[in-house]
Amino acid sequence: MHILYPMAMERANLLNMAKLSIKGLIESALSFGRTLDSDYPPLQQFFVVMEHCLKHGLRVKKSFLGFNKSLWGPLELVEKLCPEAAEISASVRDLPGLKTPLGRARAWLRLALMQKRYTHINTEPDDFYENSALMLEEEGAVIVGLLVGLNVIDANLCVKGEDLDSQVGVIDFSMYLKNDIDDYRSEERNSQIASILDQKNYVEELNRQLNSTVHGLQGRVDSLEKSNSKLIEELAIAKNNIIKLQEENQQLRSENSVILLKTQQHLEVTQGDVSVERDTYKQSRQGLDEMYNEARRQLKEECQLRQDVENELVVQVSMKQEMELAMKLLEKDIHEKQDTLIGLRQQLDEVKAINVEMYQKMQSSDEEMKKKNDVISRLEEKTNQITATMKQLEQSDKDLLSQTRTLAMSFVKCASTDTEHQYKLVKDISF
Repeated sequence: MHILYPMAMERANLLNMAKLSIKGLIESALSFGRTLDSDYPPLQQFFVVMEHCLKHGLRVKKSFLGFNKSLWGPLELVEKLCPEAAEISASVRDLPGLKTPLGRARAWLRLALMQKRYTHINTEPDDFYENSALMLEEEGAVIVGLLVGLNVIDANLCVKGEDLDSQVGVIDFSMYLKNDIDDYRSEERNSQIASILDQKNYVEELNRQLNSTVHGLQGRVDSLEKSNSKLIEELAIAKNNIIKLQEENQQLRSENSVILLKTQQHLEVTQGDVSVERDTYKQSRQGLDEMYNEARRQLKEECQLRQDVENELVVQVSMKQEMELAMKLLEKDIHEKQDTLIGLRQQLDEVKAINVEMYQKMQSSDEEMKKKNDVISRLEEKTNQITATMKQLEQSDKDLLSQTRTLAMSFVKCASTDTEHQYKLVKDISF
């Protein structure tokens, strides 16, 4: 208990200082009404108080150069516990001019304030602190809760140009022990500083606008000088071109006078030729009119002849359709006779099968043979009759085929003569 009591007092003191620092920073920033920069005293004291709070209970690690007690170790490991803080650590590593771990830790605190990521301090690793450290006790949780209020502050800190390695972190208690007169003076001083900063920002903005205007005017002057030099060169070239054009104009005028004389002479010759050609044209036109009338008469005759040929062609087409119908009927009759012939052949095969069966029975029994000789003779007669009818049908089939062939040949001859006649007529018409 004798060891823990001073640690508890230190935690309480640091908690009170953190409360005063955060409260004063928020109130002054809201009354200041603008983005805070690195020269703002309450902001500087806030970073000093936060540095003392984070150093409380920090374990000392041994190294080759001696004992090391740095804040950069636990802050660097925050990115492993909270990936959102990895961007801050990467930005700190990329900053030039930071040589000590303490400087990197101070840069981390400033970047976290600008990015409003102070809530990640609650994820400090336990391996770097003693058991009774501020960040591991209830006071640390209270401080983290107070840090959430800093999200209402906008800060613009230049970390690159600031010497963070050699700064001395001393708490200025006088800022928190001022009386009413000092508060009034500080408010007047803050208002004066605010007005001066407003004037400074206005002058800087006006200067920047004037510089941009000067640069724009200088660019326009340069472009005008270049365009002026180009116009002078183009003027000289244009003068030379005018002189050349005047010489060419004089030469063209002389050539034009010569051409005018030649054209007048040629015009007189062509006028005589035109009069002769006009007379010949009148004579040839009379002959052409006579030829046109003759050709028109021939065209009428050929049109009439073509109409007759078309009528005859219609008649031939109708005759062809009738011949095709007759051919279809003949083919149908032939198919029917072929079906009848097939039926008779089947009957003949049946009779032959019966005859064979009867012949076998005749060989097996002589007595029955005598009885059935009459039946066999009858069947033979019937067979002879059937063969005779088959021969007649075949003969009639051949006659029908010959008739169809003669009809087809006659139709082909008729069609060939008609086509030759039509071709002759069409040839005469086209001629």
